[in-house]
Amino acid sequence: MTAFTFHYAETPIGTAVRALCSPPRGQHIPGLKHAECMTRMALGAPIMSPARMQLRHLTMFAAWEGEAAVDDFLAGSALGRALATGWHVRMAFQRRWGQVRAFDGLPESVGEQDPEAPVVAVTLARMKLPQVPRFIRWGRPVEELVRDHPATTEAIAAIRMPNTVATFSVWTSQREMVDMVHGRSHVPRPERHAAAMAERRRKDFHFEFTALRFRPIAEYGSWGGRTRIIPS
Repeated sequence: MTAFTFHYAETPIGTAVRALCSPPRGQHIPGLKHAECMTRMALGAPIMSPARMQLRHLTMFAAWEGEAAVDDFLAGSALGRALATGWHVRMAFQRRWGQVRAFDGLPESVGEQDPEAPVVAVTLARMKLPQVPRFIRWGRPVEELVRDHPATTEAIAAIRMPNTVATFSVWTSQREMVDMVHGRSHVPRPERHAAAMAERRRKDFHFEFTALRFRPIAEYGSWGGRTRIIPS
């Protein structure tokens, strides 16, 4: 059964640059199906700020043949040992919207899910570079909405130049996340995400985009002194 992980850790800049330029691949890492290495960004941060390019804060989103492969990677490779100093969550796939070629094999859904259970959301996109200014204009309000939402326990963005962007967010319940997506949250300007999606349908920002939903299985390590980032 495929396992998914999302990692972040503070690493030497050289480690991050090597991972960005040459991410781990299945032919070198047993049990790895696909990995996306990026640097962490603060949601809603000013575009021209250090918070937008945190070169020492490496993230990795990956699909594996099983959890044993994750353990072997973290213990048996230089990149894995660097990531093991930070935090990661292991997840089971629930739902896909949109498509990115690297995750072509995922179904749209694996069936009914508990609307009150915690959920992890990951978006992954390949940007059309001429559309970046439009994406920033419509995307930053959504970043602020997710970052400040009372139902998120963690929310970050990540980037790999020149055109790969991602978001990672942990929600206390699937119901709260779905309400946010459709503009039904009881927060200021709840329509921000729905408005950005309507603009995307009018003229796409990306040539590939997917939004993935996961059931968290277990978390390991800490980040910024925090543990238990996944709601119980």
